[in-house]
Amino acid sequence: LLFPEVRTRQTRDSWFKSLFVRKVDPRKDAHSNLLAKKEENNLYKIQFHNVKPECLESYNQLCEGMLPKIHADPQYSCELVGTWNTWYGEQDQAVHLWRYRGGYPALTDVMNKLKQNKEFLDYRKERGKMLLARRNQLLLEFSFWNEPLPRPGPSIYELRTYQLRPGTMIEWGNYWARAIEFRQHNHEAVGGFFSQIGSLYMVHHLWAYKDLQSREDTRNAAWQHEGWDEVVYYTVPLIQHMESRIMIPTRASPLK
Repeated sequence: LLFPEVRTRQTRDSWFKSLFVRKVDPRKDAHSNLLAKKEENNLYKIQFHNVKPECLESYNQLCEGMLPKIHADPQYSCELVGTWNTWYGEQDQAVHLWRYRGGYPALTDVMNKLKQNKEFLDYRKERGKMLLARRNQLLLEFSFWNEPLPRPGPSIYELRTYQLRPGTMIEWGNYWARAIEFRQHNHEAVGGFFSQIGSLYMVHHLWAYKDLQSREDTRNAAWQHEGWDEVVYYTVPLIQHMESRIMIPTRASPLK
């Protein structure tokens, strides 16, 4: 038996926790099938390259000579969405985002063809001399987000990365399906993705702004919309870790 004060405390704790958790209906399908775009069979790859500080300019020039060639060659079923250097966040880092129209078969086909491309192999060998570390992820795009398309710029880009608690991806998607309408007024929403291979339960939101002050003004303006506060209130407890990168497009980037 519990003493009355113990039962009271447990009731109070349960009520307090309920403020931060909103239940979602049980699902019997993978969240990738429930949250990804059905009409498009797009797969994305994001690459993070940590470059030796003294090699960053040479690295950029090397990429500018190779990546647009792959993007423009019709034999490769892939498109360079954007390529950036991190301005604020992890320093001396390059970020590349690729789209594979046709999903995993397109990815496999491109990788097999690149293995036969001597120019690409030479590029990769030279690139390896300039890197300290690299990692990548395969991503799907949320059905309710824009497809990232080339922009004229000039813009700065923010990549906000969220490591979610396992099992909360559908709940996150439910809230952001409504929240994205609050973040379209200045055309700042570029793309939203969730991981399939690599670090799992990870979400990436990509935003474009004129400058840092425009970013501040746009983010503050979202709080004037009824419902934005609720989205923040209920999604913050779903996050284990979050990170923001401010990125500058390189000359080779379709997203300027």
